[in-house]
Amino acid sequence: MFAVITTGGKQYKVIEQDIIYVEKLNVEEGAEVTFDVVALSTDAGFKAGTPTVAGAKVTGKVLLNGKGKKVYVMKYKSKKNEKKKMGHRQPFTKVQITAIEG
Repeated sequence: MFAVITTGGKQYKVIEQDIIYVEKLNVEEGAEVTFDVVALSTDAGFKAGTPTVAGAKVTGKVLLNGKGKKVYVMKYKSKKNEKKKMGHRQPFTKVQITAIEG
């Protein structure tokens, strides 16, 4: 049994006990979170939602809120002696899938 969930403008294929990294969610560590189900595959068959599957939900437990590795970007303008080095750390939420219902 697997489900395709949507969060943060992205879709993830998950099964129970999966650990996924999603865009930052405004929930505390240890809290439960529910995701919208776009598609669901069970022993009975496959269901695709329009846009979501009615009566289906995926719950998960937030393990960590953190930031990813730093990515460096350089801006440079030739013949102007202008250089700028910038860094960015993308925030994420680490979630463990606890149940798939539907």
